Amino acid sequence: MKRPYIYKKVKGLATALVLAPLSASLFSGCSDFLDIKPQTEIIHEEFWQEKSDVDAIVAGLYAALEADPLVRRMIVWGEGRTENVMAGSDIDKDVNLNNIFKESITAKNSYCTWDGFYNIINRCNIILKYAPEVAHRDPGYTQSELKATEAEVIAIRSLCYFYLIRTFRDVPYTTEAYIDDSQKMDLPATPFATVLDNLIADLERVKGNAIARYSTNKPAYQTGRITRDAIYAMLCEMYLWQGNYQQSCYYADLVIASKTQFKKEQDSKSTTASSESADQFGGFPLVSNVSASNTYGKAYNDIFVDGNSVETIFELVYDNTEAGHSMLSNSAAGQLYGNGVLPGRMAPANIVVNDIESESTDAYKIFSKENGKKDARMVQNAGFVIGSQVNITKFVMKDVIIDGSGAKLSATGTAYNYAKKNNVEYWYTSSNWIIYRITDIMLLKAEALCQLTRTGDDADTKKYNDSILTAAFDLVQAVNDRALCEAVPTSRLAKANYNTKEKMETLVLQERHRELMFEGKRWYDLVRRSLRDNNTSVLQEAMLNREGPNAQLAKAFFSDKANANWKWAIFWPYFYEETLVNKNLKANPAYSDGNDSSIK
Repeated sequence: MKRPYIYKKVKGLATALVLAPLSASLFSGCSDFLDIKPQTEIIHEEFWQEKSDVDAIVAGLYAALEADPLVRRMIVWGEGRTENVMAGSDIDKDVNLNNIFKESITAKNSYCTWDGFYNIINRCNIILKYAPEVAHRDPGYTQSELKATEAEVIAIRSLCYFYLIRTFRDVPYTTEAYIDDSQKMDLPATPFATVLDNLIADLERVKGNAIARYSTNKPAYQTGRITRDAIYAMLCEMYLWQGNYQQSCYYADLVIASKTQFKKEQDSKSTTASSESADQFGGFPLVSNVSASNTYGKAYNDIFVDGNSVETIFELVYDNTEAGHSMLSNSAAGQLYGNGVLPGRMAPANIVVNDIESESTDAYKIFSKENGKKDARMVQNAGFVIGSQVNITKFVMKDVIIDGSGAKLSATGTAYNYAKKNNVEYWYTSSNWIIYRITDIMLLKAEALCQLTRTGDDADTKKYNDSILTAAFDLVQAVNDRALCEAVPTSRLAKANYNTKEKMETLVLQERHRELMFEGKRWYDLVRRSLRDNNTSVLQEAMLNREGPNAQLAKAFFSDKANANWKWAIFWPYFYEETLVNKNLKANPAYSDGNDSSIK
């Protein structure tokens, strides 16, 4: 029996996605193509005939990335095990998420499923298999357009694999298109390093073919689709994980230079950009956070509310038409973080809330004593209250206005007030989900620079290291300065306090924590640091800030001294059903295999 055509559910949706600014018309219209037909019939007789067929399926990749299960995993995998979050409202409705907060994860936890990512990967492989045939049939599909398609699709496939290896370590890896039931699919796991090397090689091969700029009449495409800058950003981070720090810096510089030029072009067209001098933040392409006299929040609104910011490199785009709630919303962020009416199932942990409410900066655990109470991110990340629950602010509030005139920041804002759809709870939010933005890349470069310092006490080594650490500090300083709610920044970080590699490494990790909180980055930062240090001391310290008795449990589980399998424990277990159907996939030895509820 032939398998039903794999694209029967997405083709009609994908076509709309291409014609409108990405998601704007995602659910408008269906087609006869939704009828189930034998797969081989569709592929060879009806479908892969012209460029528009390829475009439709490429657009479907973005629709799949934007789907709730994918974004939900990006959030939970990147934040759920960190000290940033704890159980929020209605957590009893999601037992699997609650078990993650308790660090009681087994192979039966549904958040360990990865099929959505592999579905996209196989779609990518199918496009790469058939797109060249379409170019041969359709004279309007040029070779340069074909190469651009291949670059875009390979980048999406690489992004999916990158999420998988950062989450599960070794994973089944293939670039073969699965289109027939007779093909062997039960592949063993490929080692992390091998997959990473292959992803880097693929992106290096196609980077020059990717579209650098989309036309000005499609502004959402510039950040909502893969561009050359997006590929450079991926290479920057991948080389950092690989330990090739020179190359990581090289690609960070390409992104920074490109975004700097783009911001200059945009500012030259704007009537309001004149107040932002080119060297306001050390020459880096950051938008100002000043809204008006003594009020702040502009950067948050530009990046997280309006979307398509000059700072954004790649984001998943959602529709901002609220009437009727008929368009695609970011329901994953809405349900997990809240939407202004309904509190989220993830709440900011006490370590986050205590920094906001603390009367003394000496008590800060995340934010900097040097910045005093002037860091906008203290109220932009969390602090919005629904009922008795303190909620996450980022991605939840659709505007934030911060009063910086007092000794302590105060904020007001507007939430996405759409709690019901047909009397059913509905977590509407149109906030785009950001994969890469410029401050992320700047701080990745700062992390890489720290690793380029040399050992030794001679004068030349000290001079070299000082230049490296100064460059790293300048990147952190620019990001940190932008967050200060001061007309003239006086609560700045002091370079003299970070004059060693170890101190600078700590500063960079702290700044990434402050800047990228709730963006699905924190767990991966801690895992990367553990692998580089070959110990989990930094991760264990973070685990001690988790809530309740789970802190000690997590610290012991991740201990490189107490757990011989710690290099597996910092990753997630394979879903047990995968190991049942794929006998070549061996269960993660740090976890229960799903046959019992205990952690081994």
